[in-house]
Amino acid sequence: MKKYLQVLNVGIQNTLAYRLNFFFRAAFNLIPLAATIFLWRTIYAGKHDGAEVAGYGLAQMISYYLVVSIVDALTAVNEDDWQIAAEIRDGLISQFLLKPINYLAYRLVLYGAGRLVYLVTCLLPLGGFILYYSGSLQVPSDPLIYLCFALSLFLTALLQFFLSYTMALLAFWILEIDTFVFILFALEYVAGGHLFPLDILPPWITAALIYTPFPYLLYFPVSIFLERTTGQLLWTGLGIQGFWVLIAFLVAQWVWSRGIRKYGAVGG
Repeated sequence: MKKYLQVLNVGIQNTLAYRLNFFFRAAFNLIPLAATIFLWRTIYAGKHDGAEVAGYGLAQMISYYLVVSIVDALTAVNEDDWQIAAEIRDGLISQFLLKPINYLAYRLVLYGAGRLVYLVTCLLPLGGFILYYSGSLQVPSDPLIYLCFALSLFLTALLQFFLSYTMALLAFWILEIDTFVFILFALEYVAGGHLFPLDILPPWITAALIYTPFPYLLYFPVSIFLERTTGQLLWTGLGIQGFWVLIAFLVAQWVWSRGIRKYGAVGG
């Protein structure tokens, strides 16, 4: 484990070089978030007091997007897929094949280092924004909800990473992976609940989506925090999320093993 702790240390140092970029990215990400909240406020303003949309009151709707921003800051993949693809395309991955190091574990540690630095960097803008709307933020009353939320958040991070890692490994076969990455991002943005809560959709669509991996990239941990997924649905959801993490891991390992057989590096 010492080598991976060293990777974590180096990863944090390298990522800190982009701390100013992270700060401005976090700050400018608040603009569409604020616009979304203003939009929903306008929608609710045209309704009577206490009105709900698919069971969401105004405070809970605002809470949804605030928690989305937190989950996104903790789990979103930040250019890891581009870096992996570049290492494959440029032949830099050869160095890892000659050393006693697991490449997936290596990239996972770097992903964790990047998330840690990004979280620290965005604390000021995102924390200030959440503090401004703290009056509307609804937090769980049951301590068990926090534990389930933390577990789901961890599984979400793993699922995010494994999916992006697998997309990046397509560089073994194709020169540019941009199209596949953007398709995955679009599916995650819409079917993952980033754009709107999935349970405001017709029930049959929500029921179908819940068996796909996309709600577990964002919507599911948020719904746990807001206590909209409780009881048996909560444990079933965690089971499905764990299942998709396992499948994503196995697929990533399979794609890696197939890609390595095709990979060839020339030169010194």
